[in-house]
Amino acid sequence: MNKEKVTTATIRKKKAEGTPITMLTAYDFPMAKIVDEAGIDVILVGDSLGNVVLGYDSTIPVTMDEMIHHVKAVCRGAGRAMVVADMPFLSYQASEEEALRNAGRFLKEAGAQAVKLEGGQEVANAVRKIVDAGIPVVGHLGLTPQSIHRLGGFKVQGKDETVAKKMIADAKALEEAGAFAIVLECVPVHLAKLITGSLSAAVISIGAGPYCDGQVLVINDILGLYPRFTPKFVKQYANLHGQIADAIKQYMEEVGARSFPAPEHCFGMPDEVLAKLY
Repeated sequence: MNKEKVTTATIRKKKAEGTPITMLTAYDFPMAKIVDEAGIDVILVGDSLGNVVLGYDSTIPVTMDEMIHHVKAVCRGAGRAMVVADMPFLSYQASEEEALRNAGRFLKEAGAQAVKLEGGQEVANAVRKIVDAGIPVVGHLGLTPQSIHRLGGFKVQGKDETVAKKMIADAKALEEAGAFAIVLECVPVHLAKLITGSLSAAVISIGAGPYCDGQVLVINDILGLYPRFTPKFVKQYANLHGQIADAIKQYMEEVGARSFPAPEHCFGMPDEVLAKLY
């Protein structure tokens, strides 16, 4: 496995060569270390941690301080992979200056190598300001969870001509503003293919089909750790929720039967010391 650090240049090279880019989320040190050692290209510390780690009903309540806390942990576990930090709701929408300040915190305080923010033409100026300050940016179009109330729920985006044309324009606006990559979420396959072919920026799919430059999924989804909801576009590669539950039940049974701890799990002491205690 190539142990050279993944950078924006790596991502651009993979795009140019047609080599698929791999991305997964992680939210803490041990998972980041596992994902990194497996050889993943990019670790996204998504604001999806609001759902799968913090127990919120959406990503909207997630704060900058919560994101900084988790990004720090992930960066300590990541060696080769590029770490991208999700900018949470209202951390970049109010003003370009605030967007730059918060983006800078992810690099300066947490150690991330790039940030991700949702939106198209409406955030292009903020993207440009962040990029001009030397901070790499990943865009996010299609189903944008922070705008879930405006979108009317978790629905595929870009099925009609008007929305599809706007998404194409948004993607080009993000690229022109300096985004080196764009995530497309819940977008029809052929629209995603069209956008991917029209950009020099890398396009990463999450429910946008196989024709993008790479794929990203939530780690909890592929490992079966979040049974509350599994999107159609997710392939579950393991069912750790069930395995963990079984392990806990077995532990409880052994404690109840006093078969754990067994002698091999216990510490002894010299007989002569023990004799003096009685």
